[in-house]
Amino acid sequence: MATMKSQSEFLTRVTLFLLIILVVLPFPSHSADPDPLQDFCVGILNSTSTSLNGFPCKPAFQVTSDDFFFDGLSKEGNTDNVFGFSVTPGNVLAFPGLNTLGLSMNRVDYAPGGMNPPHSHPRATESGVVIKGKLFVGFVTTDNKFYSKVLTAGQMFVVPRGLVHFQMNVGKGKALTFTAFNSHLPGAIVLPTTLFASTPPIPNDVLTKTFQVEASVIDGIKTKFGA
Repeated sequence: MATMKSQSEFLTRVTLFLLIILVVLPFPSHSADPDPLQDFCVGILNSTSTSLNGFPCKPAFQVTSDDFFFDGLSKEGNTDNVFGFSVTPGNVLAFPGLNTLGLSMNRVDYAPGGMNPPHSHPRATESGVVIKGKLFVGFVTTDNKFYSKVLTAGQMFVVPRGLVHFQMNVGKGKALTFTAFNSHLPGAIVLPTTLFASTPPIPNDVLTKTFQVEASVIDGIKTKFGA
């Protein structure tokens, strides 16, 4: 009888232990936006309602065919800037029909010598295809290893989520890429503007120590970015 009681206590303790493990251990996380729970959810961008990982849905009876089509990537962007490139976003903010669907696209135009400067996308992996021109594409891993290649029209690249990367036009003429993301709003952290044009600005003491330069150098860089 005592043996049966001890076995019962042992099983109870094991069961409790397993339950604790299930509660404490994190559930498997998705590498992109959560899966939608409906066919579509055309976003209401100007809504003041609180929503998690997306915008409130337009009522289905108000949805039209136009909500599922977008021509914003058809026009060449203005590359007249310090970097000589232009990003035309096709994310949920420009195309509300993407809301909750976990994908988006950008058009990126490059002037000769233009560059999409080092940046990262905190919420998405990026893939892209070169449509026109010759691009030097590279990214750096968390182990500080640099991967790169020069690509021409028809060739594709991928940048894992969150890693710092860039694209630079190394051809003689203009270049064009279309990039895709596994998020309806991948976000972008552009290192030059993040470090030297934030609001309010990062203190010079932090930047001078980070880059091991004099304050005058930091001030000069900030001036170039209008800070």
